[in-house]
Amino acid sequence: MSNRKRLRQGPPPAPTARRIVPIVVAFAVGALLAGPVGVVSAGAGDPAGERVSALRAEEAKRDVAQVVELTAHARRVQESLLPVLDGLAAAVPVGKAPGPATSMSTVEQWQVVTGKAVDDFADPPSGGTGVNVARSGLAAAVRALDGAVDTYAAALAQPPAAHASLFALAGRQRDTAVATWSSAATQLDVLNVDAGNGHVHVFLPAAPGQGALAADGAPEGK
Repeated sequence: MSNRKRLRQGPPPAPTARRIVPIVVAFAVGALLAGPVGVVSAGAGDPAGERVSALRAEEAKRDVAQVVELTAHARRVQESLLPVLDGLAAAVPVGKAPGPATSMSTVEQWQVVTGKAVDDFADPPSGGTGVNVARSGLAAAVRALDGAVDTYAAALAQPPAAHASLFALAGRQRDTAVATWSSAATQLDVLNVDAGNGHVHVFLPAAPGQGALAADGAPEGK
């Protein structure tokens, strides 16, 4: 027998050597599909995750308290602004020519009321996004109304011939204030419903043509 024939008839490779590669490949594929070992179970009892959950719970509790506080604040401001809005409605009717000029002493009283409302919304506390949006909208509304009163006061200091245009400008500023407040009041209503307080309608009186949102008609507290 030749040496070549003896080499062909030598013992075959060990069968275990052929299985190693498929087993390793299968393990690697399984590991890729399953993800890193221990990642899924690491969240359970994770101190960082528990701390985040606790912070979120604290923020939610804070926001609920701020919704109650902001609603009470909005009601107080709303009530204080009603005489100003009634006076402006007579002096600058919506969609109509301005009425007789209001006395400066009355307008100065309006300025005291609107100026205090602006100050009351200064330096607000930090809250959640929804609360901040509602508070910012209310603050913007009272600033616009304060500007309308200042414009009316400035008109009274001008000759009567200039009154009409300046009174009309004060009316447009007043309309912007009412519309802005209505958007914030709608947001405040949503916040109260989400907090479990039911509907809360803290709207300023509006007339057709002012572009203001109206209350949804749902009963208060429901």
